[in-house]
Amino acid sequence: MRSKYIKYWSPILAFIMMIVMTSCDEKNAEVTEYHIIPEPAYMVQKARSFSISSRTKLYFENLAQNSSTTKFITNTLRKMHIRPAFIGTPNRGSITITLNDTINPSLGEEGYLLQVLPDGIFISANTEAGLIYAFETFIQMLPEDLHQQPHGHITLPECTILDYPRFPWRGSHLDVCRHFIPVKQIKRHLDIMAAHKLNKFHWHLSDDQGWRIEIEKYPELNDVGSWRADRSGIPWGEEEPARPGEESTYGGFYTKADIAEIVQYAQERNIEVIPEIDIPAHASAILAAHPEFSCDHATYTVALGPCWPHKATLCAGNDDVIRFIDDILDEIALLFPSEFIHIGIDNINTENWENCPKCQSRIRHEGLADEVGLLNWLVTHIEEHLSRKGKRIIGWDEILTCNNLSSEAAIMATMGDSTIHRGTIRGLGVINANAEYCDLDSYQADTAFHLMAFPQYLPLSKCYQFDPMPKSLTSDLQPYCWGGEAVLWTGYIANYEQAEYFLLPRLCALAECFWSLPENKSWSHFQTKIEHQKQRMRCFGYKPCKGSFKPTVIKTHNEDDYLVTLSTEVAGTYVYYTTDGSDPTPECSIYTGPIRLPKGTRLRTLSFYNGQAQEGIYDFIL
Repeated sequence: MRSKYIKYWSPILAFIMMIVMTSCDEKNAEVTEYHIIPEPAYMVQKARSFSISSRTKLYFENLAQNSSTTKFITNTLRKMHIRPAFIGTPNRGSITITLNDTINPSLGEEGYLLQVLPDGIFISANTEAGLIYAFETFIQMLPEDLHQQPHGHITLPECTILDYPRFPWRGSHLDVCRHFIPVKQIKRHLDIMAAHKLNKFHWHLSDDQGWRIEIEKYPELNDVGSWRADRSGIPWGEEEPARPGEESTYGGFYTKADIAEIVQYAQERNIEVIPEIDIPAHASAILAAHPEFSCDHATYTVALGPCWPHKATLCAGNDDVIRFIDDILDEIALLFPSEFIHIGIDNINTENWENCPKCQSRIRHEGLADEVGLLNWLVTHIEEHLSRKGKRIIGWDEILTCNNLSSEAAIMATMGDSTIHRGTIRGLGVINANAEYCDLDSYQADTAFHLMAFPQYLPLSKCYQFDPMPKSLTSDLQPYCWGGEAVLWTGYIANYEQAEYFLLPRLCALAECFWSLPENKSWSHFQTKIEHQKQRMRCFGYKPCKGSFKPTVIKTHNEDDYLVTLSTEVAGTYVYYTTDGSDPTPECSIYTGPIRLPKGTRLRTLSFYNGQAQEGIYDFIL
């Protein structure tokens, strides 16, 4: 009889124990200060508070429960162990999310109003895009480890946030040609974009090193152009050429189903996916599949490493090439609902055109002056063809050599203010992707302690200095500067885990440059915020770079000595130093403020963060 009762009660006891253990795992959290990136246009924090718990309800006004925005918000909350029940009417203590039926002019298309009050949380916006951005801000107001561990109660300080972007174009470029990145990781990239209110995903889908998009009319592009000989683990630029008969096994491409999945995922996060098909240069992968589209009919292979000079160029005098370009753009235009298609137009070597009978015939037949005129003719053809499909073109800086661009074309400027001036004067939209600040494949810390990268130094602090709007741009031209874009080339980056290291946290700094008003930016405040954000990223499984721990030394000359100031990129770093040539340790002097040192002093430093030595000893001769 006793065993029968035990058998009957065992499942119930197990269920009770599970509830008890779950409740024991939960913890309470009290947020004392918000660390929002990008910095809101207006935010004020007050003394009172509101607590979120399992009893907190969720109310959507003017939004159906099955809308994409509603699903995105509720699914994200569930992943963070918050499962508020829906209610049909707002009540005290709920989270109320409202799509305005009367436009609030101060919010515009992407702005929002978010209030944490003692009687609830209230979010409103004119558009669903604004609601998504408000929700991303709300997520950053919650504890960093919420994704990993349930919380019984979360107490939030009372605050009011009124926020809107400075620029309409806030982009992130990702190269998937030099190294293919699977769909799952593309979604991770879109997630980190959405978290920082970036809204343009520039997807670099073709280059010398691979063709990455399914094209039904030209299957050889995928059978041949999407694959190359495997040189995994070989540093970029040191790859040996493919051996005769060597099988091409490294690469991949996105099917049309993959593209549709990515586009939908992005749309749910208010991100527009802008494909780039790089033509007529950077065509090694195309010509490996279709050598008949070259000027010289040479044998081309999918490139294993960097190409210089860029000789793989499509023949602009060949009518079959023009039909090929039209055909692939027709398929791409159907796949991407984006307003723009990026067509590259960079690094064009016209040597092949100069020696090609077909190209020279085209120049004569069209009454063109030279090969630059031939490029102009080709770009005009592409623009007119895409215009009939309801699309606009974007090109890199070199597209400005084309004099016949319509006012619908746009420029992606990587070469600095001169390109921006030339583009805006012509009435063209310009996106500032200045390589000096935005090329994130470069080193962000000491080369001795970090992953191999493009040989340029771009620390977080320099990214944060970026202003997409050139100071010299006059007020009448400023509307043509649409914003900025972070750029990640993947020559040195073999997988998305490494890409995260290069992107983060610098992408966060650029996001604040694209969104926030200059007067609201503060490097010292950002240093504090980014440490919280890096912790949040780690809890979500991202792998950001810890940052640079080499001190910046500023010395002010006096008559007989220097006044030396040290600063570090990472907030919370302690710097120990010596001036007698010995190795610094935690028992040595710690830097607390400017120090006077004689000229010629050998200043040696060692940085500590979270109780551990970082990088190594640095020597500075004053």
